[in-house]
Amino acid sequence: MAVETPEPPARAGSAHNREAVQAAAAEMFAEQGFAATGVRDIARRAGVDPALVIRYFGSKEKLFLRTMTMSDDFVGVVEGPLDGLGRALVDFVVRRTRRLQAHTPTAVYAALVRASDRPVVREHLQEAIDQMIVAPLAPRLRGDDAELRAHLLAAQLSGLMAALYVMESPWLRAASIDDIVERYGAALQVLVDG
Repeated sequence: MAVETPEPPARAGSAHNREAVQAAAAEMFAEQGFAATGVRDIARRAGVDPALVIRYFGSKEKLFLRTMTMSDDFVGVVEGPLDGLGRALVDFVVRRTRRLQAHTPTAVYAALVRASDRPVVREHLQEAIDQMIVAPLAPRLRGDDAELRAHLLAAQLSGLMAALYVMESPWLRAASIDDIVERYGAALQVLVDG
């Protein structure tokens, strides 16, 4: 008869501490941004020693990149029907992710843009946009300029997200969601239809 041995307490505690650090970091980076969030602050919120943060992740920048990952939810929308895709993408950005909470795609996007003065963060953000929007969309578009149109669509969508969630345009944030979805969605649809 095989007897299961429990995981050693150090490992169980280590996994719990690592998860607590990641959760605290995600919340704080989304709330305060990269520059205003310190390793000691993250450790305090996670209830661990600051040395553990560095031991687990190597640096604040590596922890930021590990926790600020874009949602795969975009891929689900991008892979939807091409007819009406522009409106579906804008609806996703404006309606389904309106609240800035630590794990929403818009909160992560805003944190990444604010920290994009660092080359590694800028590269991470570009790769995420390419993976979530351009890569799944370009092969589905018709025409010789499909890849260009996919990149332009990603740029337009990024611009809307920046206006809403980085610059926090009071005018756009007060505008009717239905109007934004209709008008901006129609503009994106031109790129989809070619």
